[in-house]
Amino acid sequence: MAKNAKDAKSTTENNELVVWAEKYRPQKLNEVINQTHAIKRIKAFVAAKNIPHMLFAGPAGVGKTATALAIAHELYGKTWRGNALELNASDERGIDIIRNKVKNFARTKTISKVGYRIIILDEADALTSEAQQALRRTMETYAAVSRFILVCNWSSRIIGPIQSRCAIFRFRTLSEPDQMKFLGRIVKEEKLKIDDDAKAALIYLAEGDLRKVANLLQASAALKTKITEQIVYDVASKAKPGEVKTMVELTLKGQFDEARKLLHDMLLKQGLSGEDIIREIHKQIYSLDLTEQAKIELIEKTGEYEYRLTQGGNDLIQLEALLAQFLLFAKG
Repeated sequence: MAKNAKDAKSTTENNELVVWAEKYRPQKLNEVINQTHAIKRIKAFVAAKNIPHMLFAGPAGVGKTATALAIAHELYGKTWRGNALELNASDERGIDIIRNKVKNFARTKTISKVGYRIIILDEADALTSEAQQALRRTMETYAAVSRFILVCNWSSRIIGPIQSRCAIFRFRTLSEPDQMKFLGRIVKEEKLKIDDDAKAALIYLAEGDLRKVANLLQASAALKTKITEQIVYDVASKAKPGEVKTMVELTLKGQFDEARKLLHDMLLKQGLSGEDIIREIHKQIYSLDLTEQAKIELIEKTGEYEYRLTQGGNDLIQLEALLAQFLLFAKG
C-alpha cells in the first residue's frame, strides 16, 4: 500500500513538473519511431555536416518537429540552442516575422564548426502567401550561413518556389504497434499500472498522434494509480465506440426511444459534445452489418448533420434528427 502511495506521489510530481509529450520526445535521430525511409537520408546529410533546406510534411504527432530538433542536437551538441531558432508559424504568420526575427537570425554567422545555423519553422503551412514570398527570398540570400527546416501538415499549402528549394521528406502515419511501443516506453519509465483495454482506448483516441498518446496517458495517471478504459474516456471527454454503435444499431432496428435515451445520457450526463458524438457515429457506420450502398447513404446523412452542428445547430435537436433520418432510412 505504501509503495502504491509512493508511486502515485511520484507520478503526481512528474505531472506537475514535466509535460510527458516533451519529456519523451526523441532527442536523437535513432529514437524517431518508424520513419526510417526519411531518417536514413537525413542521417547522411547530418554525417556530412551539410544539410540542405528541408521540408517535413505529414500528419500531426508522427515525429516531424522531433526530427528537426534531433538534427540540431546532433549537429551542435550542447550548443544547439544558440545555433537553432524554433518558431511556430501559426502564432506569428505574417510577413513581419520573416522580415525581422527570421531574417536577423538567418544572416548572423555562427561560430560553430558546422558553419551555418538552423531555422525551424513549425506549422509553416500557416504562413501567409506574402510571408512565404519573403521567406523564399531569405532562404535564397542567406543559404551560405543558414539552413531552413519547414514543418507542415500539408505541403500543398507551401508555394512552389519554396518547395523547389527544399529536400522534401514525407512522414508516415504511425501504425498501432508503433504507438504501442511508444506507450509501453512511458508506462515502463513512469511505473504505471494500466490494463489492455485502456491501452487500446488510448491508441484509438490518439489516431496516430503520439503527443495525444502522451497527454492522455499523463492526464489519466494524474487521476488514478490504476488506469482503466473508463478513466481514459473520462479524461478525453470522448464518446465510447461501443455505446455509439449500440445507439445506431438500436435506431436501425426501430428502437428509437432506447437509442434516444443513450443519446441523452451521452449529451446530458456525460457532458460530451455533439461534434464528438457525430464523428464517432461516422466511424461506427463502417463497422455495421450493412450493404455498401446503405453505408454510403448513412454517411451522406451524417455529413449533412455534422455541417449543421458546425454552423451552430443545437446538439440535441440535430442528433435526434439524425437518428430519425437513420430510422426512416431503415424503414424505407
